[in-house]
Amino acid sequence: MSQNLLEVTDLQKHFPITAGFFKRQVGAVKAVDGVSFYLKAGETLGIVGESGCGKSTTGRMVMRIIQPTRGKIVFDGQDISRLRGRALRDIRRKFQMVFQDPYASLNPKMSVGETIAEPLIVNQVLKGRQATERAVQLLETVGLRGGDFNRYPHEFSGGQRQRIGIARAVALNPKLIVADEAVSALDVSIQSQILNLLMDLKSDFNLSYLFISHNLAVVRHISDRVGVMYLGHMVEIGPKHSLYGEPLHPYTQALISAAPEPKRVNRRARIILQGDVPSPANPPKGCPFHTRCPRVMDECKVERPVLQEVRPDHFVACHLHR
Repeated sequence: MSQNLLEVTDLQKHFPITAGFFKRQVGAVKAVDGVSFYLKAGETLGIVGESGCGKSTTGRMVMRIIQPTRGKIVFDGQDISRLRGRALRDIRRKFQMVFQDPYASLNPKMSVGETIAEPLIVNQVLKGRQATERAVQLLETVGLRGGDFNRYPHEFSGGQRQRIGIARAVALNPKLIVADEAVSALDVSIQSQILNLLMDLKSDFNLSYLFISHNLAVVRHISDRVGVMYLGHMVEIGPKHSLYGEPLHPYTQALISAAPEPKRVNRRARIILQGDVPSPANPPKGCPFHTRCPRVMDECKVERPVLQEVRPDHFVACHLHR
C-alpha cells in the first residue's frame, strides 16, 4: 500500500457572509481552512472531531459536491480540484459516497432495484436485463434478498436502507468511498452490522475509505489511520494505535479522555476543556485551539502551528512538539 490514492493539500472552503441590499461580502465562514492529508490505496482513513469542525465539508469537497475555495485534490494521480462537466462525470465513477441519512439519500419514487441499477445504466456500464441482474446480485451482497428489488425505501428499516445506499455506492466498482457519518443515525446493534459489512466489502471490492464520524470508538474499529479536526484545521493525524495509545495534541488528548470506555487500570483522567468553540466566522489568531488549551503558551496566540511529523507517519500541529 505504498501508492497514495488521494492527496489533499491546503484545502479550504470559505462560505461568504453578505449584508445589505446589494449583498456585499462582509466576511466569511471558514468551514475548512487549510487541511492536508493523504490516503493510501486499500486504506481506511478516519476523520473525527466535534460538530462543526469541518469534517463533512472536507468529505464533500473530496467528492466535488462542494467546490473548494482553494487547495488541491489529487485522486488516482489526477488533479480533480477544478474539473467540470464531462471530465468530472467520468472520474466520479471512481469515487462514491455513503450519506448519513439513508432515507433522504434514496429516491422514494424509485424501487430499490431501480436505485441500484441507475448508476449502471446512466454510466452505460450495463443496461436492461444485465443491469437488473447486477442490482439483484448487489442486494444479496449487502445482506438483503434479491426479491426486494421491487420494494420501495419506506418499506425498509434504517439499517436496511443504509445497506441499499452501500449497494448503490459499490455498483460501479469505485476505488474510494467517502462515508459521512454512515452509521450515526442507526441503533448500536445495527451499527456493528454495517461496519462489518463495510469491512467485508473493502476486501471484496478492493476499496479505500474516507470514514467521517464523531464517534471515536467507531473510527478506531474501522480505521487504519485517524485524523483529528478542530475548527476547520487538521490538528493531528497518524496510525490509530499511535494516536489512541499516546495522543500528542492537547485537543486529541481531551477528546479521547471524554470517550466512554470499559473500566480499566490505565484509564486516562478526564480532561475538561473550558470555554466554547470559537466561531468559524471569526476564528482566533495563532493556533485555533489556544482559547481552550490547558497548556497554552504565548507563541500559540500569535503563530499558527503547522503539521509536522514527530513520529513515524504521525503528524501534529502543536508548538509543544517541535
